[in-house]
Amino acid sequence: MPAVVNKEKCTGCATCVDICPSAAIELVDDKAVVNADECVDCETCVDECPESALHME
Repeated sequence: MPAVVNKEKCTGCATCVDICPSAAIELVDDKAVVNADECVDCETCVDECPESALHME
């Protein structure tokens, strides 16, 4: 399952965008959005998010 963003916690810092190895995350209206088709379920974004705004489903 792909990573899921908690929009209330996401501050739009783009850490996840920068570290995603499959380029599956982009910022839309200053919030992270995960492209489920591109996500490889590596959990790198979950581990690196300074706001703990991402989790795996």
